[in-house]
Amino acid sequence: MAADFVLNVKPRDEHGKGASRRARRAGRVPAVMYGHGIDPVHMTIDGHDIMMAMKVPNALLEIKNDDDGFKSLAVAREVQRHPVRRDIVHVDLIKVKKGEKIEVDVPVTLEGESAPETIVSLEAVTVRVLADATDLPEEVIVSVEGREAGDHIYAGDVKLAGDVELVDDEELMVVNIAQEMSAEELEAELESDAQPDEPEAAEGDAEEAGDDAAEEESED
Repeated sequence: MAADFVLNVKPRDEHGKGASRRARRAGRVPAVMYGHGIDPVHMTIDGHDIMMAMKVPNALLEIKNDDDGFKSLAVAREVQRHPVRRDIVHVDLIKVKKGEKIEVDVPVTLEGESAPETIVSLEAVTVRVLADATDLPEEVIVSVEGREAGDHIYAGDVKLAGDVELVDDEELMVVNIAQEMSAEELEAELESDAQPDEPEAAEGDAEEAGDDAAEEESED
């Protein structure tokens, strides 16, 4: 199967906060790839390219370096983001091969309309599955069409495509259908939840704290 994205990378020989900062200032994101018994491969990836790739859940990536001929298939195992700006600051990649199966978390997408005067609550935003590493699902679709108040949909009820296997407990609640609150009940709940506003931290302080946290998390 063809990769969803081809990412041209550069080797990363320097490590530490200073090197990470320089890479990000240059518009690149530090990353490391491991798996299949290989030594960790440290690299940097174009920031825009990795941002676009990470918009697709469980995207299959072709990692290549045209300078030395390096090429491998991989998927993102962990993506670290800046706590304030939410841009990507570091990525852990896992090397994969066609035919092997790996565990991944797949986003749940709801479709359909539940019964009138009901509220649909998504209790689990993802379900964990075992699937072919080169053909990972981007989503699982759960229908709530016509569901009544008091209905529940569990992980074991979710329909999975092909040879995808459920890893989560079958009794994990994915969707809960509840009765819609009356206007009086909603008003009473809002009043009970009302709290005085807390003073917000200065934006500059939050940015600085976020940078420090991101750098500490992204150290290899």
